[in-house]
Amino acid sequence: MPTRGVVYVHSTPLAVCSHVEWAIARVLAAPVNLHWTAQPVDPAARRAECGWTGSPGTGAELAAALRQWPMIRFEVTEEPSPGADGERFMYVPGRGLFRATVGAAGDIQLGEDRLRSIMASARAPEALAHALDKALGTAWDAELEPYRYAGDGAPVTLLTRVG
Repeated sequence: MPTRGVVYVHSTPLAVCSHVEWAIARVLAAPVNLHWTAQPVDPAARRAECGWTGSPGTGAELAAALRQWPMIRFEVTEEPSPGADGERFMYVPGRGLFRATVGAAGDIQLGEDRLRSIMASARAPEALAHALDKALGTAWDAELEPYRYAGDGAPVTLLTRVG
C-alpha cells in the first residue's frame, strides 16, 4: 500500500542543489527537477520542497540519502499507512538527525515505554521537561522554524516513486 510525504530542503549551498536532486532521484527511481528558490534567512542558500509517493519506509530512505551533506537543513515526512506508522525526520548541521513517529494529524507520538523510561530517569521537574523536549525534537524545531517560515508560499514539486 503506497504512502506519501514531503521533502523540505530548507537550506543548501547552491553547489549542492543538483546533488540533492540526484539523491532524491536515486531513492524514488525517477528523475527529479526541483524548483529552487532563494532562502531569505541565508541569502547564499537555496530551498525547495517536493511531495512524494512511494512504499512505506521511503521517508527513511530519503532522510538517509540527504544526510550525506552535513551542511544542509532538511525535513522529511511520511504519512501513516495501513500497518505502518508515520515518520518525521529533521536534520540540522551540528545537531544531526532527529526521527519521530507521527500520527495521522502529524503530531509526534511517544510510546508508553518511552514515556515510562523518561519519567523513571528524571530526578526533578526540570529534568523531566528537558527529557520531554529532547524526545519531541524541540531543539530541531527551534532551529528550523525561521527556515520554515521563510518558505511559506514557495512552489511545491510532486514526485512519485517508480517500481
